Amino acid sequence: HVQLVESGGGSVQAGESLRLSCTVSGYMNGVYCMAWFRQPPGKLREWVATIGSDGTTKYTDSVKGRFTISKDHDKKTLFLQMTDLKPDDTGMYYCAAAWTSRVLTLERDYQWWGQGTQVTVS
Repeated sequence: HVQLVESGGGSVQAGESLRLSCTVSGYMNGVYCMAWFRQPPGKLREWVATIGSDGTTKYTDSVKGRFTISKDHDKKTLFLQMTDLKPDDTGMYYCAAAWTSRVLTLERDYQWWGQGTQVTVS
């Protein structure tokens, strides 16, 4: 049974930085990819970034150059370093995982989800 727990959210001013973490517990070995999604207030959840099992990364256009997704395999932790934050980055941020060698960007392809951590930028 895989569990994902996010942390690191908070309220910041525009231009500041935050680092989100997602800790994985339970059996999760082999080939998998992990991602960050976010849900802005009043909107649908949207994909932010993905890191594949081989370290390949993908980002949605609005965060390219500002956000960096990474993972610590030994510590079973996913990170999202967010810099130059903007009010449009406000939302609940979720980490997700899927057992696959592909680099996935669609919400429906992910099997495991965390409960989310709130990011507010003003």
